[in-house]
Amino acid sequence: MSFDNSQKIGILGGGQLGKMLIQTALDLDLDISVLDNDPDCPCKSIATNFVKGDISDFQTVYDFGKDLDVLTIEIENVNIESLKKLESEGKKVFPQPHIVENIKNKCTQKQFFKDHDIPTSEFILVSGLKEIADNKEFLPAVNKIGVGGYDGRGVQTIRTEADIEKGFDAPGILEKFVDFDKELAVIVARNSDGEIKTFPVVEMVFHPVANLVEYLFSPAAISNHIAEKANKIAIQTIEAYSLVGLLAVEMFVTKSGEILVNEVAPRPHNSGHHTQKANLVSQYDQHWRAILNLPLGDTKDISMAAMVNILGEENHEGIAQVEGLEKILGQDNVFPFFYGKKKTKPFRKMGHVSILADDFDKLKEKVNFVQENLKVVSKK
Repeated sequence: MSFDNSQKIGILGGGQLGKMLIQTALDLDLDISVLDNDPDCPCKSIATNFVKGDISDFQTVYDFGKDLDVLTIEIENVNIESLKKLESEGKKVFPQPHIVENIKNKCTQKQFFKDHDIPTSEFILVSGLKEIADNKEFLPAVNKIGVGGYDGRGVQTIRTEADIEKGFDAPGILEKFVDFDKELAVIVARNSDGEIKTFPVVEMVFHPVANLVEYLFSPAAISNHIAEKANKIAIQTIEAYSLVGLLAVEMFVTKSGEILVNEVAPRPHNSGHHTQKANLVSQYDQHWRAILNLPLGDTKDISMAAMVNILGEENHEGIAQVEGLEKILGQDNVFPFFYGKKKTKPFRKMGHVSILADDFDKLKEKVNFVQENLKVVSKK
């Protein structure tokens, strides 16, 4: 295991996760190129080299990667065949392309869980609305589109036969509705030598309309038994994939204490933003350590923490403007992070706030304060 910081590294995707990866990469003096089709993406101004181009186009990705040494992703919607070709030509591509291919399709991802005895909810594969209607005895259920869902899009709860028309007329899965007690996430890392480390289990609270994480608490308010079980399942999952890099494993805890894997993401994740302030090593540090085959860092938390997503306000679309920042900065141990997105729209992730406190009640109080006072609106 030897470190060579002269390697040329590429990130496919120039969004907020890429921005946070680059900020950490600067500590190791890494040479980072970014490919993204948005000339105003968050990574544009801080990458060593920025290339405007479509990460889903074969030739664009190949031309971007052929002169680099290591390639990674910050979003799954990438051209897999191009990454496979680059991998076959000796480029290091982490997470490995065949794993991204499996995970980016919720149908193959869910089948992988079943085939590898990873506990998950009961499900059936469906081709569209007709097949959902043909399986109405399976309701209540959640319909997820196979490919293309992101940040709450592509997910629809179908409770009764009358709701079927709300589903997706496209290949996807129908998951038996889980009456869960909590939603948890574990971020787990693995390097090429097979070293594995998990971050403390977090509890996520989802926005009732946008179906994305509204805020989270770390560590989750669960028993040691449940935490150990969640960590064990996360390790089982990354080992089953033999993935090199980070894997965010989202889980349900049922009322009876059973843990079911909901879905996974092979990259830094929304459920790990707080690690920038609350843990000895952040998920972004750990990602670089994992894909460069360096020793993994100590994931110990140094404080109880919360993370609040800053979402674009409803009924606001246009040039973004932040309101209430002075109030937020007047609070102790409250750390806002903005993504640099020029335009806002309802429920768009515009940033996040990490909050540290020494007890749950103080955390919850500060979460409420941030939600009430920090807004991203459109300029009038």
